Amino acid sequence: MDKPLLRWGILGCANIARKNWKAIWNSSNGRITAVASRDLDRSRQFIQECQAEAPFEPAPRAVGSYEELLAAEDVDAVYVPLPTGVRATWVKRAADAGKHVVCEKPCAVSVAELDAMLDACRHNHVRFMDGVMFMHSRRLQRIREVLEDGKTVGPVRRITSAFTFRGPEEFFLSNIRARSETEPLGCLGDLGWYCIRFALWTLDWKLPQRVVGHVLSQFQHQGSQLPVPTEFSAELFFDNGVSSSFFCSFVTEIEQWAIVSGTHGHLRVPDLVLPFSGDEIVFETGNPVFNVRGCDFEMQPHHRRWVVKERSHSDPTAQESLLFRRFADQVQSGELTPRWPEMALKTQQVMMACRESALAEGRPVRVDRPVGI
Repeated sequence: MDKPLLRWGILGCANIARKNWKAIWNSSNGRITAVASRDLDRSRQFIQECQAEAPFEPAPRAVGSYEELLAAEDVDAVYVPLPTGVRATWVKRAADAGKHVVCEKPCAVSVAELDAMLDACRHNHVRFMDGVMFMHSRRLQRIREVLEDGKTVGPVRRITSAFTFRGPEEFFLSNIRARSETEPLGCLGDLGWYCIRFALWTLDWKLPQRVVGHVLSQFQHQGSQLPVPTEFSAELFFDNGVSSSFFCSFVTEIEQWAIVSGTHGHLRVPDLVLPFSGDEIVFETGNPVFNVRGCDFEMQPHHRRWVVKERSHSDPTAQESLLFRRFADQVQSGELTPRWPEMALKTQQVMMACRESALAEGRPVRVDRPVGI
């Protein structure tokens, strides 16, 4: 007997919610029943436009308030793409209403705020997951196998990554990510979250001992009280001399790569967050050999391209679809696992430590250790 579909509500009509509408449509175990906006006409238009590309039957209904959606009996789970500045309020209200939560990142504006959100989810026995989609890609599973084979990369010593895009002038004038009241962490929250997550995942969720962060540039909207970071870099220092660095930016052109360096070789992901379009996604490993023969200095390339059969987007095999399918499977299992909330909490802790260091002009900041994964 087929399991019933998980019934989704969407809080807000953010652009990223369009992609996740399609992901739920492709998930095979979920359907959208309602979309809420404080502007009823906006939610109607959002539904009409998304239905034209990925139609649900029956069509989701438009709701004129978040409260009304959370009270709906035909909504089991909510996707929350609301601004970070107000996200905690609605995640806690969703949990109190018995709704499971997929939350966009950064999850909160502080560790204490995320702690309160997760407490509400635990208290109400609902699941929580953040929206880091590459965590659900089959490529990540294959990367783990390569990292653990003991010979291709060897013990990890260094992780470097970058996630950037160049926002046009209009971005800084009208996008919520350029305003401190909606997205106070700027590029660190919007982009750096992914870099931190990959480093923690690579090192099996070990937290760094200390971090050093730097705001390289910032922007203050004329309607905001504080500036937000627009370029940020950080160094993370782990046990046994292992380290990681990342760079995130709203002002340099698109990059989204990660490199894992080990004692035997290195592994490179060229499109970490949003895979390049196609029917397969890849990563590369390198084990070059350097030889000296008399006066000849010779570098021999030894590279391998690893291919994973997975569509990059808008497909049932894509990482977005896998996120929502996996979440629905967890809900239907009836088990409340702490693993996904702990991933979010550790990422938040490291991110906030980076921000604290930057505010102290690069003073090293230690990272408190929660109960681990």
